[in-house]
Amino acid sequence: MSRSGARPPLAAVIFDLDDTLHDDTVAYRRAAERVAAEIARERGIDADALQRAYVLEVQRFWGNLSSEQLSESIGDVRTAMWRAALRAVGIDDPPLGERCAAEYNRFRKDELKLWPGVLDLLSALRVEGLRLALLTNGFAETHREKIAQLELTDAFDELFIADEVGMLKPDPRLFRYACKQLGVETAAAAMVGDRYERDIVGAADAGLYTVWLNARRESLPAGARPPDALVHEFAQVEGALQAARKRN
Repeated sequence: MSRSGARPPLAAVIFDLDDTLHDDTVAYRRAAERVAAEIARERGIDADALQRAYVLEVQRFWGNLSSEQLSESIGDVRTAMWRAALRAVGIDDPPLGERCAAEYNRFRKDELKLWPGVLDLLSALRVEGLRLALLTNGFAETHREKIAQLELTDAFDELFIADEVGMLKPDPRLFRYACKQLGVETAAAAMVGDRYERDIVGAADAGLYTVWLNARRESLPAGARPPDALVHEFAQVEGALQAARKRN
């Protein structure tokens, strides 16, 4: 079926997690800021420089994440990122890197909070009979706990975490796999996510209806296929899904 042709009625909605259901960018940056401030007091270094160095390590890791890295321990990776950030500000102290990672994990839990209306929307979609799934490029080592803390575990019919399924977005096979597990055609499913390249491109290639939650107000890449729906905050997702149900 072509993307311009008629679709079957919407039967399932798949959601990304980080920066889609909660503000992960703010959470991890605030946690990193708290760690950096603590180390700055102890070692007399520039807290902002350390926080920036860690953020750079985070962006580099997630930006270049490949399927080959799915067997790594994200805890070990996070410790390595803190050690690299410390070296960037002149501190070569591996045990301190371990401590930074542990404190970062603790501080980040304090910052986790769903966007307003998330649980209400998920509940309403289920009442309407839609199948729901969470699909994230995260690692089960940390994301299972995060999902539980955000009270999302029972909100979905299926949870798909990258290292558990052995695939990463934007691989279209991952979206097809998710739909198969949900028992729906790809054309009868919608994908809601904040990253154009990871969430929207792969889902569109697999034949899903796409909702881009573009909270960062990013520009669509030149010549890129637009999403089926574009929203700028989570409160607008419900309207986009209503439009998807009326598309025929």
